[in-house]
Amino acid sequence: MELHRLLAGIGTKMLSKELQELEINGLITRTVMNTKPITVDYELTSYGRSLKPIIDEMALWGMHHRGKIIGEITQKK
Repeated sequence: MELHRLLAGIGTKMLSKELQELEINGLITRTVMNTKPITVDYELTSYGRSLKPIIDEMALWGMHHRGKIIGEITQKK
């Protein structure tokens, strides 16, 4: 539920499906905790963490792209 609260706009079914896909693909691990009520802990695997440089580069590209687009819009006004 904590993860669901952090990800505004995604339904619980979709979040569950996406987490399951990430687990199947070896990007996260899922640990069921022996608590009342039962809680589930998700953690990136080392394989999942290997995506960080790629995601960082994509984010950087996105910021540059946004600056380019905003600059082009500003120049047209």
